[in-house]
Amino acid sequence: MARKPNQKRPPKGKRPTLFQRTRSNFLTGLVIVAPVSLTIWVIWSGISFIDSRVVPLVPDVYNPATYLGKNIAGFGVIIFLLFTALVGALTKGLAGRQFIKFGEGLFDRTPVVRSIYNAVKQIIETILNQSGTSFQNACLIEYPRRGLWAVAFISTEAQGELPDKLGRDDVISVFLPTTPNPTSGFLLYVPRNEVVILDMSVEDAAKLVISAGLVAPPTQAELAAGRRPVAAPDRRPLPRKAAAAK
Repeated sequence: MARKPNQKRPPKGKRPTLFQRTRSNFLTGLVIVAPVSLTIWVIWSGISFIDSRVVPLVPDVYNPATYLGKNIAGFGVIIFLLFTALVGALTKGLAGRQFIKFGEGLFDRTPVVRSIYNAVKQIIETILNQSGTSFQNACLIEYPRRGLWAVAFISTEAQGELPDKLGRDDVISVFLPTTPNPTSGFLLYVPRNEVVILDMSVEDAAKLVISAGLVAPPTQAELAAGRRPVAAPDRRPLPRKAAAAK
């Protein structure tokens, strides 16, 4: 069918410019390169830091650099790991426990050292004690008011005097993280029947919080089908012209 002279041609899709394509390719590559580069940099910085502190303490006769003419990256890390394992093995015995008890008693009697030692020891024990510090489940609670829901993490059952003061024994402690920094948040005590347990893992819930809801974890059925977490669809309202064209 011939087109009339005054009939306008149908609008064609506008192709992205060279700058837009380059910018899109750069951002896509940055998502892949940045985490890998930062991970390698952190690991290499840690190895270099330990090597610089430990290798000078090793006698030259046991240092491979004496015979090879150059330092071996990671040699200090190996020495540190072996020394730490040896100290751990020695402290398991009766003599080692008595020595540790004597050293801790000495630190406890020193005002400034006592505060530093106890704080560092508590932090390390908290980090290493995964069984006691890991969250049980991800959940939903109504916060900051009824009708508004927030992602939270279940810690433990309420213990001590809290159940007695509250007058109920079905209260659980819940950690409500902030976005986009989930390391800060609020400790809430919520009745168990007001908590909605989620099927998603704690790691997926943390990603959801960090991304401010942009990365939606798949459901169990979608995981079985092989779907991976994707960004949430764009729900912003279309401009009037675009909406009219639809």
